[in-house]
Amino acid sequence: MASPSATPSGPLAIPALAIRQLDLTPLEDLASRSLPELLERSGSLTLALEWPRQPEDPRELSEIAEVRLWSLRADALLPWLPLLLERSSGQLTRHVAMLLPHGFSRTEGIRFAAESLELWITHRLFLLDHLARLEGLSCRGSLSQMAAVLGFELDAGFWEALPTP
Repeated sequence: MASPSATPSGPLAIPALAIRQLDLTPLEDLASRSLPELLERSGSLTLALEWPRQPEDPRELSEIAEVRLWSLRADALLPWLPLLLERSSGQLTRHVAMLLPHGFSRTEGIRFAAESLELWITHRLFLLDHLARLEGLSCRGSLSQMAAVLGFELDAGFWEALPTP
């Protein structure tokens, strides 16, 4: 298993046994870090979900109940996880696909149910902005980038309605 402290330079392995047992131990090192330390790693975490599949199994990881359940648990207990996930290689999109209804098109890729994405991303923006403000930090730029990667455009006045950091 890859060392959690090595996450900025390589994937963090999530073994099948951990997935089957809903065990978040592979994320333990990250869970013990302070929010400022986590924000330094924004957009850099790659998870290698090691779920065995037969070569003829056409399912995506987000279609496998055990993997989805592990991801739901990780997301619930570590709400900052999406902010840490690498964005350009699809890590963030794959994680959100574990949580939300979606479809897949060969030409357009993953397409989330619009209302579900809107509710999830708005909830997550409020939560992570609040957690950052409690620490005297601002991560609104990174949060806006996270939303944009998922195809969600924030209204220009979105942050204006919220308390300033």
